[in-house]
Amino acid sequence: MTFPLLETINNPADLKLLERRQLPQLAQELRDYLLGSVCQTGGHFASNLGAVELTIALHYVFDTPHDKLVWDVGHQSYPHKVLTGRRDRMDSMRKKGGLAGFPKREESEYDAFGVGHSSTSISAAQGMAEAFKLKGEPHRAIAVIGDGAMTAGQAFEGLNNAGDSDVDLLVILNDNEMSISPNVGGLSNYLARVLSSEFYDKVRKSGSYVLDVVPQIRELAKKTEEHVKGMLTPGILFEEFGFNYIGPIDGHNLDTLVATLSNIKKLKGPQFLHVVTRKGEGYKLAVADPTKYHAVTPFEPENGMESKAGKLTYTKIFGDWLCDMAAQDGRLVGITPAMREGSGLVRFAKEYPHRYFDAGIAEQHAVTFAAGLACEGLKPVVAIYSTFLQRAYDQLIHDVALQNLPVVFAIDRGGLVGADGPTHAGAYDLSFLRCIPNMAVLTPSDENECRRMLYTAFRHDGPAAVRYPRGGGPGVALVSEMQAIPFGKGELRRSGQRGAVLVFGTPLAAALKAAQTLDLTVANMRFVKPLDEALVLELAQNHDWLVTVEENAVMGGAGSAVLECLAAHGIAKPVLQLGLPDRFVDHGEQAELWAECGLDAAGIEVAIKTRFA
Repeated sequence: MTFPLLETINNPADLKLLERRQLPQLAQELRDYLLGSVCQTGGHFASNLGAVELTIALHYVFDTPHDKLVWDVGHQSYPHKVLTGRRDRMDSMRKKGGLAGFPKREESEYDAFGVGHSSTSISAAQGMAEAFKLKGEPHRAIAVIGDGAMTAGQAFEGLNNAGDSDVDLLVILNDNEMSISPNVGGLSNYLARVLSSEFYDKVRKSGSYVLDVVPQIRELAKKTEEHVKGMLTPGILFEEFGFNYIGPIDGHNLDTLVATLSNIKKLKGPQFLHVVTRKGEGYKLAVADPTKYHAVTPFEPENGMESKAGKLTYTKIFGDWLCDMAAQDGRLVGITPAMREGSGLVRFAKEYPHRYFDAGIAEQHAVTFAAGLACEGLKPVVAIYSTFLQRAYDQLIHDVALQNLPVVFAIDRGGLVGADGPTHAGAYDLSFLRCIPNMAVLTPSDENECRRMLYTAFRHDGPAAVRYPRGGGPGVALVSEMQAIPFGKGELRRSGQRGAVLVFGTPLAAALKAAQTLDLTVANMRFVKPLDEALVLELAQNHDWLVTVEENAVMGGAGSAVLECLAAHGIAKPVLQLGLPDRFVDHGEQAELWAECGLDAAGIEVAIKTRFA
């Protein structure tokens, strides 16, 4: 396939050389290019196809990188990457040493803000706009946020603060919720052009000045304007925040986009543009099932994504356990902050719809909501990614742990996640959880142990976290019967000479392989908190040195708990702590990253031999 226009675009300056009538052809070429690229590399797909025209219009109208374009989350930033000089590197997307799957400041001057988590764009863009004002620079800051990301509290905090300022900030709501599609058409596009025009802006301001002289008429006019706009547009909420609301407009109509953005560029103060797009636009399979095509593995475009019976994942183990547990205990309720598919709650949502709660992208609310349920005798299970739990840390401490409430946290994506990189790597949860009073922290080493630990945590009368990784385990068969694990107790998995390896969680298989070569004792510690101190002391007494292994930051992690135990009992024993380094580990395949961090069998063996040769 050839791309005669796209191949001439190496930066937004090249894009501006095109005539507006050429932009639809460029959009088609860009969409075709993305389809061919992402189907080979995998990555975020439907949202990128839906943002093609908006991306072109933004770079065509605004002076990037001087004007700052902040993408929320960044799932839709692939067209942006292609148009900003990275077209020839798209085949390296999300691979080790290649392009990141999200905007990244170190990667390009056009990536104004590093993202990956949701709902940060408005706050960041306002900060940039305020900086321009303080420095006396005439640049614009533009935040592009999706309708899902708009459900988070931080988005509204940003709107509330920015709307009360006088900075030149543009917030674009990229709304791909199709229930609003009837509002998109000739009338709304016409209204957008009118409401964004300098003429309308001047009339509104001069009219306010005149009407100030006659307050009663001014109030009547204001109410009339709000009433008319309220009937024709859904923007009153954003007007109340202090923004000038424009839209909704068709996000796939380049003429409308360019005309509206060109008008907005001339306006002063906070502006809010409502754009309606379709996820997967241009690829009918993605339009029909945008959830399935949100993030894809490599596939053939002609056939689409094929369902494959792959390796059993920890996420599925959790989802099946949740349904099995719900059948046994009517008190169980499942909660997710907008991650039904990612956290494995699809089956639970179908089978127990009245006990399933999607809190939206609002992690803080989700945790406190769970606390409220627990106060009234229910048994909430919060399914949440490790890095998303970071956003609710205060609620975890203040609302759950302080009150010692029986909330189970099923923490997915613990450790290195692979292609999504450092924004989604659960590198810190063992450290930030184990320091909280009343908190129990469990780390399964295989599939069946994960199921057993979820049951153990559910039975515990207090807050408990079961932390497991992305992907599959070593292949241990599941036992359907609910079986608890002795609370706070580890187990010996191998007896050896000289040294003992204390493993927390999924590195157990690699540690056992290294220990087999070196003839070492191996303990599956299972619990980071409460730590099995009796087992630690026994191993310290019977061995010359100890090694701790965890897929978590070494600082403050499970290894630190072992050192604290030894120190509390006055035992001086050489201890080697293996875990994630004190840096952000970049994206790549999980196996590559484990090897890079020395957490595969070879790395563990080399580290032990180097320290205790």
